[in-house]
Amino acid sequence: MEIKKNPKADLNKKSGLFFVIGLAVVLLLVWRALEYKSYPKEKTYIQTIAVADYLEEEAPVTEALNTPPPPPPPAAPAIIEVVEDIAEIEETIIKSTEVSQETVVEKPPLKAEEIILVEEEEEVPEVPFAVIEDVPVFPGCKGKSNEEQKECFQKKIQEHVQKNFSYPEVAVEMGIQGKVYVQFIIDDKGNIGNVRTRGPNKLLEKEADRIISLLPQMSPGRQRGRPVKVPYTIPITFRLQ
Repeated sequence: MEIKKNPKADLNKKSGLFFVIGLAVVLLLVWRALEYKSYPKEKTYIQTIAVADYLEEEAPVTEALNTPPPPPPPAAPAIIEVVEDIAEIEETIIKSTEVSQETVVEKPPLKAEEIILVEEEEEVPEVPFAVIEDVPVFPGCKGKSNEEQKECFQKKIQEHVQKNFSYPEVAVEMGIQGKVYVQFIIDDKGNIGNVRTRGPNKLLEKEADRIISLLPQMSPGRQRGRPVKVPYTIPITFRLQ
């Protein structure tokens, strides 16, 4: 005959639940023990200062000084003489400087030495190089027609640039190159002036300005037999090889 166990009499049925509850209670007690802190008791002292409401100051004893009284003021003279004022005082009359609309202002006449004759300077016109009747004559280009003068002028300008050309060392080291356009004016006296440059770099513009400034004096260009200003533009190419 086999022995049958009653399921209600099984003691291990709820052992897992009791184990979890016990574990939770133990962890709660351990956490509270770790979190418990105690602080040392500090002794406090109360200091009081007593201040009197009224302070009595004792005045120092000083010795009185017996100073003599000041002397009496001098007595007035018995007889007072009255002196008459005989000197005459000249009164200074100040004239009014106010000016009204009715005031006439007299202009002093001008002297001959103060008259300066100003001559009006005639403005010299500018005539482009392409349409001028007589182009400026570069030294060494005399005795030719106007078209030959233009060709000779341009040829001499190119020779001048090639002769005086010097590539800036800083521009060579930095690898700077490009084309600089230079515009200048040949005035009515044949002098070079008003040089303006436009290029990719200031170093190249400065060198182009230096080359053009070395141009010699020329015979001025003429329009209808009258000296005029002639603007001229030339490109200078800076190229590294």
